[in-house]
Amino acid sequence: MELTLLGTGAPLGLPRPDCPCAVCALSRGPRVRAATALLVDGALLLDLTPGAALAAARSGHSLVGVRQVLLTHPQAGPPVEVPAGLPAAGRVPDGRELTLISGHRVRAVPMDAPGTGYEVVSADGERLLYLPPGGAPAGLPDGHRVPYDLVVADVTGRPDALARLRATGAVGRATEVIAVHLDHDVPTGPELDRRLAAAGARAVPDGTTLYVGDYHEVPEVPRRTLVTGGARSGKSVEAERRLETFPEVLYVATGGGREGDPEWAERVGLHRERRPSSWRTAETCDLVPLLDGEGPALLVDCLSLWLTDAMDRVGAWDDGTWEAGGREALRERTAELVAAVRATARTVVAVTNETGSGVVPATAAGRRFRDELGRLNAAFADECEQVLLVVAGQALVLRG
Repeated sequence: MELTLLGTGAPLGLPRPDCPCAVCALSRGPRVRAATALLVDGALLLDLTPGAALAAARSGHSLVGVRQVLLTHPQAGPPVEVPAGLPAAGRVPDGRELTLISGHRVRAVPMDAPGTGYEVVSADGERLLYLPPGGAPAGLPDGHRVPYDLVVADVTGRPDALARLRATGAVGRATEVIAVHLDHDVPTGPELDRRLAAAGARAVPDGTTLYVGDYHEVPEVPRRTLVTGGARSGKSVEAERRLETFPEVLYVATGGGREGDPEWAERVGLHRERRPSSWRTAETCDLVPLLDGEGPALLVDCLSLWLTDAMDRVGAWDDGTWEAGGREALRERTAELVAAVRATARTVVAVTNETGSGVVPATAAGRRFRDELGRLNAAFADECEQVLLVVAGQALVLRG
């Protein structure tokens, strides 16, 4: 099955008309994206957008062989002129199947938002799933029989759609995932590529032709990631973003509860509101058994609070206890944690704080915590495939 992406942008395109935002300002040259439209084997056009015929010609294709035009979502903006010779555009009712003269079978997949997704199966059996902007499947059964060869979806706008597809088996390890409907609410360029790679997806320029079923290299998702940064840098948001396409996540909150502290309760509440409803939460600092066991991906937030608890347990805040064996006891705990990270088979994203770039703590205990956290961060980072530093909400890749 030959698939040509005539456009890969949001319905209004990228850059948006008359938009002064930074992403639109940077969307020039190869980063310009027309509204998403797909041409399948020259016979099926999914979504009719302005300039479709010109876009096809630029990519070395023609629309003269198109036998069916299907729409996935309500069209916004001015009416789109139908190129001469194209059949009238329409939508297939949810759950209905259409067989084209070209041999393709098209089934309408119901969405949880306005719009229709389409499953396309070629005469040779290659399987494609195309989802509309802002939509996630509402009608895929659990235990989907066979993973799709290719999924084209709104990965940045609806990452939970990809999580649902993985949970049902519709997206497997060999499924190629292409992000479309790209808009100005996500950074462009290398930052977009990095975020998509964390989800096991990628973006391609307008006019790209893909061959469904051919061998391709699926982006490898790092199994262990450390996200570090200063206070309110956006490091927790970045960590959560890296797992938002996973079907299951265990959020490990090392801070626990603080009875009678309304400010802390507000912080915890904001974190919970950001997380997908399918995520589970465990409030614990006992990380080694979790790392040693099997189960869904872990998001550990954060290592600095884990260290606080570890220092509490060995009495490391007291100078005398520290010198009388507290130092060795703490180093044993951190070495046990680092060894568990090295040996774990689970996907892990951990958050930590950078404390060595600011004011020197006024107390010996404060300086001790700063030094030990620096050592823990360095040892933990050595065991991770990817390490990120978040500054002012911008993620800088230190490794990976």
